[in-house]
Amino acid sequence: MSNSLQKYLEAAEGAGKVLAHARLLVRLAGIYREMTPSHLADASSVANYKSRVLVIHADSSAVATKLRQMAPTLATELMKRGLECSGIQVKVHARQDHQPTRGPTQKPLSARTSRELAALSESLPASPLRHALENLLTHSAKRE
Repeated sequence: MSNSLQKYLEAAEGAGKVLAHARLLVRLAGIYREMTPSHLADASSVANYKSRVLVIHADSSAVATKLRQMAPTLATELMKRGLECSGIQVKVHARQDHQPTRGPTQKPLSARTSRELAALSESLPASPLRHALENLLTHSAKRE
């Protein structure tokens, strides 16, 4: 099945242009990683190559600023390696966080802490602090 897919992708009426462009992007990504310092290469990636302009996505504005400063040098280096590159465009494009964010963990109050907070709350006059303590005691988990 992979042979028939490969033949389809390489055929003129197939997706030959897409495959050629994908191969070019893979080649450019490898060259880009060789040319840039590792801390910048890890925080950015080659996004596209169109109209002789290399498009790079940076994870943050700080990385993008440094890459913009390096852009003329990178373009010259690409030309030395035989690629037609009239410029480099850097865009900030934050990567998606692959780990779901965890909600806050609820730590239970011990029985002693609950008693002491309740006593403190009862000794206070009606105030925002007393209301906050009562809410804490109402909504907190109790350790038994």
